[in-house]
Amino acid sequence: MNSFFPGSFERQPITQNLLRTIRLIGEYKGKQELFKQQSPQVLETLQLAAIIQSTESSNRIEGVVAPLQRILALVAQKTTPMNRSEQEIAGYRDVLDTIHANYERMPFNTGLVLQLHRDLYRFLPGSGGQWKSADNKITETRPDGTTAVRFEPVSAFLTPTAMAQLHERFNTSSQADEVEPLLLIPTYVLDFLCIHPFRDGNGRMARLLTLLLLYQAGYEVGRYISLEQIVERTRESYYDTLYQSSVGWHDRQHTLLPWWEYFLGVVLAAYREFEQRVGTVTASRGAKREIVLDVVARLPNQFQYADVERACPGVSRPTINRALAELRESGQIRCIKPGRDAVWEKTRSLRD
Repeated sequence: MNSFFPGSFERQPITQNLLRTIRLIGEYKGKQELFKQQSPQVLETLQLAAIIQSTESSNRIEGVVAPLQRILALVAQKTTPMNRSEQEIAGYRDVLDTIHANYERMPFNTGLVLQLHRDLYRFLPGSGGQWKSADNKITETRPDGTTAVRFEPVSAFLTPTAMAQLHERFNTSSQADEVEPLLLIPTYVLDFLCIHPFRDGNGRMARLLTLLLLYQAGYEVGRYISLEQIVERTRESYYDTLYQSSVGWHDRQHTLLPWWEYFLGVVLAAYREFEQRVGTVTASRGAKREIVLDVVARLPNQFQYADVERACPGVSRPTINRALAELRESGQIRCIKPGRDAVWEKTRSLRD
């Protein structure tokens, strides 16, 4: 809301680096359409991997963790969540699936945000779909163990009004088509996080809404390359630029540039990885074989055949067997328990 106040965009500095990044993302967007036409099987492969990586990384950023074997089973919907962490992971998976399948038909309003938050916590009854009822603070833990307040979000009392204003102003700006969408989207995300409208799940919701808005604007790279994983890899910059752009937010004296540059840098990095991955997978002997190799690389040192099978829906057993045989022949894995319930062990990193 505060970033969409009249005159806010006009007073923001626009650097040559920012303009260059926007131009490059536009060029990659054009290639994205070409890849969708020419390499549908490759994109299916990348999408399966991105769903797993996004679910794992976005939750891990917030300290929600589970063994990879459990995450694979939850994403494949072949098991039910057993504890709170797994319930939150399963909820993220469901919202991600909803966005992937329905983004074109999802009107962007506060009702939708509440609905998605409700679904994020659908396995934790009574926890989602409501604005915060008490004030919250964003804190940081110092090296000496003490805690300091990093940012004070909008009060609980003012949150419903703030969210309504944010959506009204965002949609008005978007429909007017006067501001670059690649700048409008991170601006919405910043204001969302400064309002911090929920008691819990604000970071995950911000990342899910990022995907939704990018998809609706025609930038679908997050479907194939996990933006959440890139954010996790650059977590320090993520928090630092959010902080830099939130200073003075309540007084509408903040600068959007640090957050804009970080956000668009993540999108550009994803597109570059997308192009590289499409080329690598296309040149390989099979797209489905590639996803098997990627899954095995991310599993623990000891893993079961069933773990691989659960993480590779749509990949036939013969293809999985051929990929495992190839890894065994190259000395990268060995079978320590044969049979239907086979157990494998890595002998060296598959990422070397």
